[in-house]
Amino acid sequence: MKRHIKITVFGIALNTFLFLIKLLGGIFSGSLALLSDSFNSLTDILASLAIFLAVRIGAKKADSDHPFGHRRAEPIAGLVVAIFAAILGFQVISDAFRGFFEPRELDINLIIFSIIVVSIAVKVYMYILFRREGKRRKSPALMASSVDYRNDILVSCSVLIGSLFGYIGYTIGDTIVAIFIGAFIVYSGFKIGMENLDFLMGKVPDEDIINHLREKALSIRGVKQLNDVRAHYLGNFIQIEIHIEVDRRLITEKSHDIAKKVHDLLEQEEIVDYAFVHVDPV
Repeated sequence: MKRHIKITVFGIALNTFLFLIKLLGGIFSGSLALLSDSFNSLTDILASLAIFLAVRIGAKKADSDHPFGHRRAEPIAGLVVAIFAAILGFQVISDAFRGFFEPRELDINLIIFSIIVVSIAVKVYMYILFRREGKRRKSPALMASSVDYRNDILVSCSVLIGSLFGYIGYTIGDTIVAIFIGAFIVYSGFKIGMENLDFLMGKVPDEDIINHLREKALSIRGVKQLNDVRAHYLGNFIQIEIHIEVDRRLITEKSHDIAKKVHDLLEQEEIVDYAFVHVDPV
C-alpha cells in the first residue's frame, strides 16, 4: 500500500479512537458538550473515509473508461470536506449566539480536560502529517483534510479558552471567542471549496507555471517559436496543448523527433499529467 493511502487509513483509525474516547468520556462524566463533540468526531470519520476513497481512486492508472486517469476524485473529496467544515463553522456560530441569550455554566473536570488535551495533541499530529504529505504529493484531498484537522484544533482550543473565561467569571468571553473561530472555520471551508472547484472546472494554471513550461519547450533545439499554448487543470494536475513552430524544410521524421523531445520534457514536470504537442511548419 502506498504511503499516502496508508496515511488516510491511519487518519480513519485515529478519528475512530477520538470518537470512542469522547463518547465514553461523555457517558461517564455526564458532559453533554463532550457527547456532542463525539458526534463531530463521527463526521470526521466519514470525511476520512471520503478522503481514503478519493486518494485510492485518484491513484488508479488510466483505463479504457477513463483514458485521462482518475485525477478528479481528489478534488471531489476536497469539496466534501469543505461542506463538512462549513457545517461545523455554522454550528459553532449558532451555539455561540445562543450563549448571548442562554448563559451556560462552563464546567470542566479532569476527565473532560484530559480528553480535550489528548484530542488536540492527536489533531496537531494529524494536521502536520497530512499537510506535509499533501504538499509533497500536491494532493487537494490531503490538504483539505489537514485544514479540517486544524479547524478541529481551533474548536477544542475554544472549549479550553471558554472554560478559562468561565473560571474567572467572564462567561461572555467564551461566546465571543467561539463566534470568531466559527467564522474562521466557515471561511476556510469556503476557501477549500473554491480551490477544489477550480480543479474540477479545468481552471487555467497560474501565469508563472505557463511561462515556465513555455521556456522548457523553447529550450529544445529546432523549436523556433511557440504559436499557441493552452493548459487547464485535470484534477490537481494539468494538461497542456502546445503548438511549436519548426523549419518547414525539415523532413517529417526530424519534425516528429523535435515534437517528441518537447513532449517528453514537458511531461517530466511533476505538475504535468499530459502534454499535446502540435507541429506548425514555418
